[in-house]
Amino acid sequence: QVQLVEAGGGLVQAGGSLRLSCAASGRTSNINLMGWARQAPGKEREFVGRITWSTGTTYLASSVAGRFVISRDNAKNTVYLQMNRLQPEDTDVYYCAARYRLSGNYDDWGQGTQVTVSS
Repeated sequence: QVQLVEAGGGLVQAGGSLRLSCAASGRTSNINLMGWARQAPGKEREFVGRITWSTGTTYLASSVAGRFVISRDNAKNTVYLQMNRLQPEDTDVYYCAARYRLSGNYDDWGQGTQVTVSS
């Protein structure tokens, strides 16, 4: 099992930037892929993107591609989500998740960090 702790959320004006981090601890050697998702109360969860732990290959959802960047620091067991040109519709609780297998559902989730974008 892996423990995930997100940080970096907060309040920002539209057009601003935030960088979220997700620190992993525990059996990090089991991680195949790390992902970011966001969800607001009453809304469906939306996957924002993912990064392959070993290769650093990333994928971003079309809703954030060109504005968000996912990266990782393997030495620190940390994944980052750099969010640029934020818009009010980006307001959500952001979660990171770890997956051990090559496919399927994510196995472990962080507690989430709130991002609020004011207009």
